[in-house]
Amino acid sequence: MFLRIDRLQIDLPAPKRQDANAAAALQELLGGKYGEMSTLGNYMFQSFNFRSKSKLRPFYGLVAAITAEELGHVELVSNGVAMLANGPDADRDDQGPGGDISDAPFEAMKDARLAAAFYSNGGGAVPVNSNGQSWNSDMVTTTGNVVVDLLHNFHLECGARLHKLRVYESLTDPTGREVCGYLLVRGSVHAHAYALALKKITGVDLDKFLPTPNIPLGNIPECQKYLEEGAHRRLYTFSPDDYQEMRGIWGNGEVALPDDPPGELEVVDGAPEGGKIHDLTGTPSAFTPDYAPEEMFEIASKLYQKSR
Repeated sequence: MFLRIDRLQIDLPAPKRQDANAAAALQELLGGKYGEMSTLGNYMFQSFNFRSKSKLRPFYGLVAAITAEELGHVELVSNGVAMLANGPDADRDDQGPGGDISDAPFEAMKDARLAAAFYSNGGGAVPVNSNGQSWNSDMVTTTGNVVVDLLHNFHLECGARLHKLRVYESLTDPTGREVCGYLLVRGSVHAHAYALALKKITGVDLDKFLPTPNIPLGNIPECQKYLEEGAHRRLYTFSPDDYQEMRGIWGNGEVALPDDPPGELEVVDGAPEGGKIHDLTGTPSAFTPDYAPEEMFEIASKLYQKSR
């Protein structure tokens, strides 16, 4: 089962402006071939279908714990997409009247590259790529063979790092770049973890291929604070007690990759401290959250007070 925490894995800076096309670009990291829906789908179903869990606990625990992190990555990218699509909202009155909607207040949306994101989803994220093509289960590999699955996962994480770098290089807004910078660091961790797992099973030193592709994180400004705090050396259990066995793979004197800040790899119980979830303001002219938001807010306030 999964424990949900009402925080993102990191704090995201607010967008400088509304940018529907930047939001569409970030959608690639959600529903693209190497996006977070793919990593989540692969690791989640591999963990569900894992054979001989009791005998292969270190390898099962590794895949299971990374699955939980990927759920948080889906949430993080989705929030980044919605923030870019909606833009700064500090001065918006979400309780005011919708106004004269005959003025076509969203005229710019008809020219957006992924207009369906507004028309169907109100600017929110859905599991599609940057062209609006749906993510689907054809992107999930679960073979029942632990070596084949781990090798596939290593390939997937390496492809995802290229994926994230290309999206990063197409964005200028700090929201999208922060998402990419963090995920580049964590993707490096996961690729390293799967390489070490394969090394333990097969004796083949795959981590000599790393970083594959050759992406020096030290050259990316948005990666620096995560490297300085040691995020490149940590795997989280995302559980108070379970998945301890993966310390046999991620730990045991193993060290960071040569191009990253030095230090031993460590498993951390639980989840990262995380950051706040951005509060997307309602848009009365788009009828979100509804035609009479002030009534809904009053009801919600009363319910909240009763719960305290």
